[in-house]
Amino acid sequence: MVKMWVTKPFLATCFMTLTLVPFSLAQNSPLDLVSAHNAIRAKVGVGPLVWNHTVAAYAQNYANKRAGDCNLEHSYGPYGENLAEGYGNLYGVDAVKMWASEKPDYNYASNSCNSGGDDCLHYTQVVWRKSVHLGCGRAKCENGWVFVICSYDPVGNIEGQRPY
Repeated sequence: MVKMWVTKPFLATCFMTLTLVPFSLAQNSPLDLVSAHNAIRAKVGVGPLVWNHTVAAYAQNYANKRAGDCNLEHSYGPYGENLAEGYGNLYGVDAVKMWASEKPDYNYASNSCNSGGDDCLHYTQVVWRKSVHLGCGRAKCENGWVFVICSYDPVGNIEGQRPY
């Protein structure tokens, strides 16, 4: 018979570790990411996105490829996409909030960015009515930053079309 001596500090550490695990996964889960997107879409009357495992696998694969350099380079794949990077713990939901923060730069009347550039295109992809599938990926980069990608199917931001 083997006896194990477990100290109270050890048990406390185990308990704290187990209770913190959901927090580390929170804001990166498919449900969190879909909910964050759909809350923004609902504000402009756009239907919900649904998580798509194929699109998510594509996004995660691309995030893994970017882990070496963390460069914000588009994949030029078959999906629309939004990219973000940040230092420390950039959660997927944080990236969605950053993209949504571009809303004030979008001018619906002219269907363009007020800045004259492309400073609202992350937002318009989030709310693109014809996009119905979502998949996101996230990777910790070698430089300590975090790379986040969300991919959308069908692709959005088609020139001459309005997002909603």
